[in-house]
Amino acid sequence: MTTLRFVRFITLTTLAASTIATTSFAQDASDVLRYSLIQPSGTARALGFGNALGSIGGDFTSISINPAGIGIYRRSEMMFTPSIKANNYSGSYLNETNDVNTTRFNFNNIGIVFTQTPRGKRYETSDWKAISFAIGVNRLADFNRDYTYSGLNKNTSFSQVFLNDAIDHPENLNNSSSLAYLGYNSFLLDKDSLGYFALPYEATTDLHQKRNVQERGGMNELAFSLGGNYQEKLMLGATVSIPIVNYRRKNYFEEVDASGNANNYFQAFRYSEDLQSSGIGFVLKLGTIYKPTDWMRVGVALHTPTWLAMSDVYNQSITTNTEQYKQTFYPGLDNPGPITTIKAPTNNFDYTIRTPWRAVFSATTMIGKHGFLTADYELVDYSSARLGFSSDYSQEQNQRNQEIKNTTKTTGNFRIGAEGHINQIYLRAGYGFYGSPYQNNTSKMNRTSISGGIGYRVDNLFVDFGWMHTRFTETEQPYTLPNILVPSATMQNRLNNIALTLGFKL
Repeated sequence: MTTLRFVRFITLTTLAASTIATTSFAQDASDVLRYSLIQPSGTARALGFGNALGSIGGDFTSISINPAGIGIYRRSEMMFTPSIKANNYSGSYLNETNDVNTTRFNFNNIGIVFTQTPRGKRYETSDWKAISFAIGVNRLADFNRDYTYSGLNKNTSFSQVFLNDAIDHPENLNNSSSLAYLGYNSFLLDKDSLGYFALPYEATTDLHQKRNVQERGGMNELAFSLGGNYQEKLMLGATVSIPIVNYRRKNYFEEVDASGNANNYFQAFRYSEDLQSSGIGFVLKLGTIYKPTDWMRVGVALHTPTWLAMSDVYNQSITTNTEQYKQTFYPGLDNPGPITTIKAPTNNFDYTIRTPWRAVFSATTMIGKHGFLTADYELVDYSSARLGFSSDYSQEQNQRNQEIKNTTKTTGNFRIGAEGHINQIYLRAGYGFYGSPYQNNTSKMNRTSISGGIGYRVDNLFVDFGWMHTRFTETEQPYTLPNILVPSATMQNRLNNIALTLGFKL
């Protein structure tokens, strides 16, 4: 170890001058964006023309986009939509590429619409041509994802993050939830006359790094919607929604000595995290659709922020293989073997999230009785989202909210769709563009989608098939070090939502 002391002394001096404090708070801007980047997955019909439902209506999914759309209904109906999510994730890091394919079964929606319409002379004399009430569930976001990336790093080590915490915050060595504590008690870190040092950083410059992430869950909306048709010109609607969040992320980061030296006191370590988040909230959606002519419709909808009450359960652990290090330098230990595992105590944390306001502007051109062409523009101010902590953590709350304000922006989402039919057969197609929420778009979080579908409708039955392919690129740094460049990973995400709706007119 002594041959590297001079190099380590210079390194530690640099790190001590530039490190930043680590924090036990897992809640940050990424959590807010997770529940703000919604893309409703309702019926297969809506999926087929890209969910561009802001002014066309007549579909259960519209209650999540523009609730005035239920004013189009003339008959009651019920439907349910099972779906398959077939996704591909490709992660590139330090000249290596890893592909992961996943297939999962889910439900996009289930719902029922009750419609009352006057008949005969009552229809002629009544200003309200139809009143509808809807209740059901639409899926707003799907969190199921698996990805991994790996590569050979010759310049930095994740162990430096543990080292920074020990140098800058030596009091954390007594905090069993801190990285300093986990690193020191697992022998990833140790201390001599020059101070703290990290074994991987001392042992080798050839470290094979790997990050593996498994995400599960979704965000579903239990919605109650009321809407009506006034004089066949104006549709009005309102949705009271209860979003329900269920999210779990299990991930690990590991480093393995790639030098082939079995006597340098380091073979590998794996740092693991397990986050379980659950929550329930409230949002109000108001909308209107106006028909200036028989061949045109325009729509406007406003969504209040979603207020979510969240609860997190967070666990972290580390397992190290330090070869003969303990046996050589700490021979009196009860466990002098190479493997050490340290688990931090479970951390429970309750907080709130306020997602952004949304405004949806829409227009539809009817193509006679043969179909339509429709488009939506959705405006979302991600910088208005906020985290809420208890009064004991007001400083941390302000820091996180300032981070959200400084890194996100107002952006626009665009959807366009078309439907045409011959007799009982309906064909559909759609396209969507969802702008990045970040001010600095190095993460390349613009999303695009293409979709298509086919449907069959008779008097009391309808069956629809829809498919949507969404893709986006994002970048991720597995860890950060002050004033030191850490390589980034690039993930190519290709998501397929395949849905089948079976519905009945009542």
